[in-house]
Amino acid sequence: MSLLEIKVPDMEWLLEAPLITLLVGATLGVLFEAVIPRGYRYHTQSGLAALVTVTALGLTLYNWAGGQFKIIAPGSIALDGPAYFFWSLLLLAGLGAVALFAERTVAGGVSAFAASAATVPGSPLEREAERQEHEHTEIFPLLLFSLFGMLLFAAANDLLTLFVALEIFSLPLYLLCGMARRRRWLSQEAALKYFLLGAFSSAFFLFGVALLYGYAASFSYAGVAQAIVEDQAPRVLLLAGLVMVAVGLLFKVGAVPFHAWTPDVYTGAPTPVTGFMAIATKTAAVAALLRVFYVALGGARWDWQPVIAAVAVATMVVGAVVGLVQQDIKRLLAYSSIAHAGFILTGLVAAVGATSQGGVSSVGSIAFYLLAYGFATLGGFGIITMVRRAGGEANGIAAWQGLGRTNPLIAGIMTLFLLSFAGIPLTAGFVGKLVVFAAAWRGGYGWLVLVAVIASLVAAFFYLRVVVAMWFKGAERGERGTVAEASGWTWAVVAVAAVATVVLGLVPGSILDLAAGAAQFIR
Repeated sequence: MSLLEIKVPDMEWLLEAPLITLLVGATLGVLFEAVIPRGYRYHTQSGLAALVTVTALGLTLYNWAGGQFKIIAPGSIALDGPAYFFWSLLLLAGLGAVALFAERTVAGGVSAFAASAATVPGSPLEREAERQEHEHTEIFPLLLFSLFGMLLFAAANDLLTLFVALEIFSLPLYLLCGMARRRRWLSQEAALKYFLLGAFSSAFFLFGVALLYGYAASFSYAGVAQAIVEDQAPRVLLLAGLVMVAVGLLFKVGAVPFHAWTPDVYTGAPTPVTGFMAIATKTAAVAALLRVFYVALGGARWDWQPVIAAVAVATMVVGAVVGLVQQDIKRLLAYSSIAHAGFILTGLVAAVGATSQGGVSSVGSIAFYLLAYGFATLGGFGIITMVRRAGGEANGIAAWQGLGRTNPLIAGIMTLFLLSFAGIPLTAGFVGKLVVFAAAWRGGYGWLVLVAVIASLVAAFFYLRVVVAMWFKGAERGERGTVAEASGWTWAVVAVAAVATVVLGLVPGSILDLAAGAAQFIR
């Protein structure tokens, strides 16, 4: 083929604008880090990150409202209802993360991030960096790079793009997890464990991609789907590739038995990073999981449904049961996240569409569930950054005892988030579980719904244990935590999350309709 015969791909600049905005913003952040004087970097970087995220969200909503549903770039990215819904959710989570990253008031004028993450914890170099009040303002471009990868991951329409996006959003997270200001060794251990296990799961994922290519002779989801219909290649390649790709995706979801990283990383990472990962990583991974299994592997449904059902059961049981014995609030929420991953997989297994009677499809119910879970998660971790003891966060549940007497506002808001996690009526979490379980029931998985309900009841116990500690127990000697004064950054996240949790619990109709209408993949 001569150069004259090469077809230049058509670029849909407006549709690609959210991705381009994030990438350009992250690149500018790296440039600003190099040229802007240290005293001005914090305000410049936080303002740039907030502006870029809001702009990307506005462009996403504009394209969504305009009905711009098509496959672009060329053939690598699918912009449809699910892509726009998950992009909006990811950008909202990113905006909340920018606010939590920018918080400096609660720790006495410093951020939650180490002054010099590259130095040995406790070394003279680190003490000198703290004395000079150095700050890692590159956390903001790292956040934007990760957010860019997540958006690409959620809308990828072929397996190669999916793998590239997986690495783009994972690598910045590995760095961010090791940058905690306090408990530095624990933070670095968490980052190393996340990196090693993440690399291991990526190897499985890439091997699965190779096997699926060997089966379908195509990386595109449509090509894999067509090969399944024709069924001319050895089926062992399909099944082996399916399993290995599922391993890579389920690792990011935090499903059992690929969950080992979750408790340690949630505990060791800086709390703002933990809050961002808890919702954004899960949302991106679930979005990719839905697209791969429904679009590319939908024809092999009878092969993967029993496997995902078994994983869902194990995930719910482990998350609910092991969470009962946790004494650290971040570790408790890590096992809560694992249990919620199982509830989400319950809806994925059903693989049902909307009904004429108004039932929400699997995709729509999962989208709403993630929205409800996301608000409670960001708000809950925002509260955790404010409850402190001896200059650091008071993560032990014993330090939360008596908080309802000393600060009823904070205890009340945290109680709201915990009740939403538990799925108590009149909260967003209850509606989310209701629609997911209803989809699974309509899909013929009543037994799985029964397991999910029992797991929800068990998990409710450890949420209520924290509620009881805050309202009905006195603080033990030497264990009392106090609520630090926070700036508008953190309060904005907590307030929006609390209002959204109540509104989605009381009047969820319009958002449910939006999720139901944004549940159709284009192929």
